[in-house]
Amino acid sequence: MSSETSSQSPVPSQPGGEPRKPRVAVVFGGRSSEHGISVVTAGAVLRAIDRDKYDVLPIGITHDGRWALTADDPERMAITDRTVPDVDRLAESAAGAVVLPLDPANREVVVTEPGSVPKALGEVDVVFPVLHGPYGEDGTLQGLLELSGTPYVGSGVLASAVGQDKEYMKRVFTSFGLPVGPYVVIKPREWETDPAAARKKIVGFAGDHGWPLFVKPARAGSSFGITKVDSLEGLDEAIEEAQRHDPKIIVEALLRGREIECGVLEFEDGPRASVPAEIPPVSDHAFYDFEAKYIDSASGIVPAPLTEEQTAEVQRLAVEAFEAASCEGLVRADFFLTEDGRFVINEINTMPGFTPISMYPRMWQESGVSYPELVDRLVQAALRRPIGLR
Repeated sequence: MSSETSSQSPVPSQPGGEPRKPRVAVVFGGRSSEHGISVVTAGAVLRAIDRDKYDVLPIGITHDGRWALTADDPERMAITDRTVPDVDRLAESAAGAVVLPLDPANREVVVTEPGSVPKALGEVDVVFPVLHGPYGEDGTLQGLLELSGTPYVGSGVLASAVGQDKEYMKRVFTSFGLPVGPYVVIKPREWETDPAAARKKIVGFAGDHGWPLFVKPARAGSSFGITKVDSLEGLDEAIEEAQRHDPKIIVEALLRGREIECGVLEFEDGPRASVPAEIPPVSDHAFYDFEAKYIDSASGIVPAPLTEEQTAEVQRLAVEAFEAASCEGLVRADFFLTEDGRFVINEINTMPGFTPISMYPRMWQESGVSYPELVDRLVQAALRRPIGLR
């Protein structure tokens, strides 16, 4: 797929009327279990963003939710010795805090230090939030940015929330006629008040759809907290593991087939789909889990070995999923190609991994959009987008 050059947004002006480069705040880290992968993603974005075109301000969010200035040093944001990086180690100060304005007429970012006068860091024109999981990818940060009147990369409040909650994501897709696999949800109150009844509900589901089942946190990503359960014996342990990440869990039936992914990117004329990729079975892993994705660097096949008809179908479904959830900017849509030849959508990711080995940028690279152009297109789409209801 060829890609035309992205259009330049209106250039902001300095107080004297002189044009200046748009300023991009790359926000990363956060309070979810995907903190480290968010830092790795930020490092890749900081390495790729065009410094001749944009000023860049890296802002990390620590595990406890403090916003902190960090060094603009992508090399320190990589996985080393099987260890993911951490904002607490990258922060320039152990106590200082970055504050975004909540006044839509003022986009000036301020940093505070205990016992010191707050220091203005200048205006931010667009936020690139590369957070994954709750408290960042789920609409919470997007709501804050909407209140402040600050443009940002990616989906809005509703789409981000839908994309984070696997139950409501599937409900939305079903209402739009998109094919989803069998699932059952156990909400926190169900497990707390009557675990025997909740367990019976899952066993009944297994009776209808068979073992194994996948027990997952309903609102987590990067395969954290997911367990493949082969029998009733491992169920309670799997539920406990999932609830370490989210008190609400979702249990899904096994779909036998191939794992296919497809990227969607917002162009000037609307969303388009990338070439799809295939995630082959991973040796030494029960499924495509966190270790396989990021530590052992399991490789996907790009483009996926599909027929022309299959490729067109999965691309169509990916764009339909993007539109059904009211997404903006980007999405990675994950599917199963079942043994009987049907595509079933597993989930969407409204801020997919952007690490150098992540599938989303690899699919677009194969589609003719380089990593730096991908970053630029996302920033430009955010700058074009009107503030407020749209």
